[in-house]
Amino acid sequence: MIIKHIWLLPVLGLLAACGNSSQQKKPSAEEKQEAAATTSSSTVQTETKPLHLPKPYATASAQHFSKIIGWPSGKTPTVPTGFAVAEYAGQFQNPRWIYQAPNGDIFVSEANTIPQTSTAKGEHKQGLKKSKSMRDESADRITLLRDTNQDGKPDLRTTFLTGLNQPFGMLVLGNYFYVANTDGLLRYPYQPGQTRMTAPGQKILDLPKGGYNNHWTRNLLPSADGSKIYVTVGSGSNVMEHGAENEIRRANILQINPDGSGERVYASGLRNPVGIDWQPGTQTLWAAVNERDELGDELVPDYLTSVKEGGFYGWPYSYYGQNVDPRRRGERPDLVKKAIVPDVPLGAHTASLGLAFYANKAFPAHYQNGAFIGQHGSWNRSTFSGYKVVFVPFENGKPSKPEDFLTGFLVGGDSQQAYGRPVGVTVLRDGSLLVADDAGNRIWRVRATQNQPAGGGASRANRP
Repeated sequence: MIIKHIWLLPVLGLLAACGNSSQQKKPSAEEKQEAAATTSSSTVQTETKPLHLPKPYATASAQHFSKIIGWPSGKTPTVPTGFAVAEYAGQFQNPRWIYQAPNGDIFVSEANTIPQTSTAKGEHKQGLKKSKSMRDESADRITLLRDTNQDGKPDLRTTFLTGLNQPFGMLVLGNYFYVANTDGLLRYPYQPGQTRMTAPGQKILDLPKGGYNNHWTRNLLPSADGSKIYVTVGSGSNVMEHGAENEIRRANILQINPDGSGERVYASGLRNPVGIDWQPGTQTLWAAVNERDELGDELVPDYLTSVKEGGFYGWPYSYYGQNVDPRRRGERPDLVKKAIVPDVPLGAHTASLGLAFYANKAFPAHYQNGAFIGQHGSWNRSTFSGYKVVFVPFENGKPSKPEDFLTGFLVGGDSQQAYGRPVGVTVLRDGSLLVADDAGNRIWRVRATQNQPAGGGASRANRP
């Protein structure tokens, strides 16, 4: 087993500066009033628009859970004119992420949150369970789907790999199949076309496990030449309330060699980076980031951002640049000063998790080279936000404002019910888009129907 950990100075400095003092109880009503009175609203300029950020606690922190009822027969999400959506495969147990291998096989990781504390278990029973169609156990498996006749529906389905620990990201690189468990990265010998993994895996990297809400997910992305693997690790808390010791190697995008060696922090201060992808035609890494909770309805907006090597993005001390989180006021002004403003706001509490750039030609020109983002949906907002897939157009390499793309997951009106919740998004080699609906326990396929040229673009497994 090869395990090498290299922690950068910001993490070590964080520990030295904060120690146990970073543990905090939740602010009282008086403390919230004081924070609201002494903290100003602000407007920051992002790549797509000026973003107004209200004062912290301008509105109460809400708990507003949806209730999943499943999809009625014949009911589907809604797509724009010129597209069609249909169920690609169903009867999963919390399908979270989708990966297409270079040979065209599709792998689906099935796993879910397991409450670890008495508090979490209470929340799980009160709201999270009904809002996420959860069971008290995780399937912990990877399912293989294969469409041998290219008719847009898999005709082979098999359990590829079991005995995992909350698997999420998957990757085929060289002669290996990689799986990112919540507590480590596994590597298996792999031959294209095999339908079941029979060889034992090798744990090549330990990862910190446990964490706030859904921060158990670990995603994977290779570099263009396959010489590096990028690994996402979300924070272990909302805003470091459990202490800095709990956040070592967390809220980061890590970079490693394919054998697990050479670990370093590629970028930090990213509260929960889940979806990562390369912008087509560039060497620029982008991430969809799930921001912090409990500051009010409109704080803090999730975001899509380009990721600068060595960049720091604010968590937990500040957000959208130098806007200081009142719960961490006065701490690490050196890091706050250099915090980077993210590029594209995606709305507060939308739980923006999935990310896939569209490097293909099957969709209209407007969608080519833009980014699809799966928004799992809110629980910390008085009215629902997210619960859809949005699209961010790119023109001349620059992002524009997000647009709704795949909607209809909420029942709507005054109802608190939802049919499902989107998470992972994946562009297939044929140009269609797959969307993992973990609460609806199925995968949706979106294809273009009007005036589209035949054929597709580059395989997602072999770019940027």
